[in-house]
Amino acid sequence: MKRNEREAAVRRIMERGGAPVPPELCGDAVRRGGRLLRQRRLVRRILWLLACVAAVAFAVWAADAHPWVESPSQTTPPLTGW
Repeated sequence: MKRNEREAAVRRIMERGGAPVPPELCGDAVRRGGRLLRQRRLVRRILWLLACVAAVAFAVWAADAHPWVESPSQTTPPLTGW
């Protein structure tokens, strides 16, 4: 297809206009979009809540268990009576 033929074909397509759209389509799209936004917002809040709970649980565990302190060695008996 040559350039002139392609341009003519595109012009014909654009002059025809768009397909008819049902009138209730816009309302349905707005309702569905609002519902999706509310669901995403709820999921995001739940994930942030879980992340905060996990951080607090880790902080409480770390404060109680002291994982950074080296445990005493149990391989040699204590020296007494010297």
